[in-house]
This record gives sequence, C-alpha cells and structure tokens, in this order.
Amino acid sequence: MPAQRRSGPPGPRTQPPTAAYVTLAGADWLASASRFPRSVHALWADNPAAPLVLPCGTVFDVVGVPALFGRRVLDRLWAGGPGSGPVAVQRGRLLLFAAPGTAQRLPALLGWEEWARAMPPLLCHGTGDAVTVPPLYPQGEEEPVPPASRWLVAPEVRHPWLPDAEVLLWACVRVARAAADAAPAGPAPSAPATPPLGGPVAEPPAPAPVTSTSTLSPR
Repeated sequence: MPAQRRSGPPGPRTQPPTAAYVTLAGADWLASASRFPRSVHALWADNPAAPLVLPCGTVFDVVGVPALFGRRVLDRLWAGGPGSGPVAVQRGRLLLFAAPGTAQRLPALLGWEEWARAMPPLLCHGTGDAVTVPPLYPQGEEEPVPPASRWLVAPEVRHPWLPDAEVLLWACVRVARAAADAAPAGPAPSAPATPPLGGPVAEPPAPAPVTSTSTLSPR
C-alpha cells in the first residue's frame, strides 16, 4: 500500500476537536489500514455501533497509555502544540494514534531518556500488531455510563496529521517533569545517633528548612 499523504500539524487551535463520532472521510482513513477496505465499510454499514480490529504499521501506529497520564499528555500536546491525531478511550487507557514507525522508535528514544523511569508503561503497537477501534458513533445519551471503548478525538479527515515519536516523547517528558516538580519534598536526612568512637561530640545539625512546591500546571 502506498504511503499516505498527510496534512501538516493543526493550526493555532489550543483545544482538541469536540466531535466524538467518525466522519465519512475519517472512516475512509481508518478503513485504508485494512487490506480490504471495502469489507470494513460493509461491516460498518451493517452495524456502525460495532468496534472493529484494524492492523497497525502502515497507515498508523498506536501508543497506549494509562488514562490519567494520557489525559495530561493530551493536554500538553494541545496546550503547547502541535496538537494530536485521533485519540480513543479503551478500557482505562488512551490510545494515541501516531505516525507509522512510532511504535519502533519511541521505545528506543525512551531508553536514552532519564525521565522514562518516571513514566508509566507505554504500550506501542506497530507493524504486526492490531488494535480494536471504537464504533463510528458514540453511545446514545440515554446510556447511564460512558462506553468502555469510544472516541475522544475522532478522525475527521481523510489524511489526518499524526504525531511522531519525538513529539510524543517530549510531551511525555514534560508531563513527567511537571509531576516530579509537584511532588512533596522528602524528609531531611537524620544525624547519626552516636558520634564516631573517640571523636568529639558535635551538636546535631539544624533541620533543613521546608520549602513549598508548586502545584501541577496544565502548561
């Protein structure tokens, strides 16, 4: 399958699109990930509320992150630019649709990044993997709870812009740094209970001053 042409990153918007349903152009993009896009459209025509399994690696890769961390990464992508591609919610995790090759490159970049230890595990799905995408349309408003699988940022165009490994890496690093800055300071180390044998008895050191820490900033 030939490489897909993609538009540039989003413009000056600082908030993700609010559409929770897939447009016809977005459905064409999703179906193009399959070797049989017409069959995908036929399945959706019969049951547009059904989730579907699609392969990764050619049209998109997918990075799965825990929901809370993923929301902060998504906020960072939109607050500081350049925005995100489609995003789905899947059983307590966020699925960030990324440029092909991200699933292979992102773990390598994280291996060189000291802040990787402060991040939760990222599940990268690329060539040879498949993911379950949510239904084209959201659940009805009469449903008491949100569905386990739904679009948070639904595909809207035939060639959506997708973040690459570097974009996702630095968004994750900034979220990890912000969380570390917001964490409370640890206790000061205590003085030894007894002086060394034969040494002078010194006064215990004064306790270290407690400094306040800033709260987590969305930016």
